[in-house]
Amino acid sequence: MSEGSLSAKRAIVTGATSGIGRAAAERFLAEGARVVVAGRAEGPLAELERDGAAPCRVDLTSADDRRRLIESGVELLGGLDVLVNAAGVLEPGTIETSDLAAFDRTMDLNVRALYELSHLAVPHLVRSRGNIVNVSSVAGTRSFPGVHAYCVSKAAVDQITRCAALELAEHGVRVNAVNPGVVVTEIHKRGGMSDEAYAEFLERSRATHPIGRVGRPDEVADLIAFLAADRAGWITGGTFAIDGGRAATCAR
Repeated sequence: MSEGSLSAKRAIVTGATSGIGRAAAERFLAEGARVVVAGRAEGPLAELERDGAAPCRVDLTSADDRRRLIESGVELLGGLDVLVNAAGVLEPGTIETSDLAAFDRTMDLNVRALYELSHLAVPHLVRSRGNIVNVSSVAGTRSFPGVHAYCVSKAAVDQITRCAALELAEHGVRVNAVNPGVVVTEIHKRGGMSDEAYAEFLERSRATHPIGRVGRPDEVADLIAFLAADRAGWITGGTFAIDGGRAATCAR
């Protein structure tokens, strides 16, 4: 294993069993960080454990599990330098078709869990002068029909990022977010999209992203790793587009 700019950093990564969270965990491990990986799926957690991570099987919709993750993670690592909030959910629906239960499920994981994990991590990050990287979305900065609750939740993540960055700057703690466009992960399928519909969605997304393709989880992980490293020490409060130009477009 080669050591990089995250060597010896102590990190907790949520949503680490798939997609962007998993790519971030793998990148951190490759750069020499010590990593606690959090998720619900036992198989991927076991795979990451074989790669050197410490697994923590949690359901982040549970307040008890959120507290357990931070407490056990800090104990395992002997402190905390980086929290990567990558866990999230996407449920399709409009203000006409989504009921409050669907709205609440989205806000609970995408916003409430992220907020509480960050809140619980702050005392440890203050001690280490560490940082938080939140995984937001282009949907936090631009509006899209059909994913109403998701857009609202990611706009909230962006504002949490900015507010926390100002509040924690005096302690030397940085807070940033990445805002991906469409990236090939399982989040849409888990939201109910069929394999056929997802293939059509990815093909259509080639036209909605000016660079002409969708993204890969490892590309987003590269940006997360940069923001988490000391070389990004003068960057805080940023919400960084990594979306093939999608946020720069008007309706297409």
